[in-house]
Amino acid sequence: MSGVPAGLAERIGRHAQAGRLEWIGLRPARREPVEEPGAAEIGPAGLFGDHRSAGQPGPRAVTLIQHEHLPVIAALAGRAEAPPALLRRNLVISGVNLAALRHGAVRIGGSLLRISGPCPPCSRMEAALGPGGWNAMRGHGGWYAEVLEPGAVRIGDVVEPA
Repeated sequence: MSGVPAGLAERIGRHAQAGRLEWIGLRPARREPVEEPGAAEIGPAGLFGDHRSAGQPGPRAVTLIQHEHLPVIAALAGRAEAPPALLRRNLVISGVNLAALRHGAVRIGGSLLRISGPCPPCSRMEAALGPGGWNAMRGHGGWYAEVLEPGAVRIGDVVEPA
């Protein structure tokens, strides 16, 4: 049949479009305000300037969240908006479904990451978003990723499966 994918693997590998890096956040220390640079360098253990980058490389080196989920989180938390800095993730991505990239590699700017697994909300979401903030983030908290190739990223970079 013409136009029908041959199999599940083919459908999983197909995306409607490339995505875009919308925002970068660095958490210099636990519970410290998030810095919002326009560009950053991703090293083996995470973004330089983020407290996680001082640790060992691993599957939770970088956190990503779907830009399209921000209005959903805001609505579920009863807020007008959910600014990325409140959510304490490193990268906000738009235009490509991060859940569809789980266990796959994704190129962002000069870096290559592997989406490892879901990033559940932490208890601080109640303080950041108000009562119910933790539940508002459930299922929308983003993804952890490990660094396969360090490199520079900047807002506006293309995000695409590798």
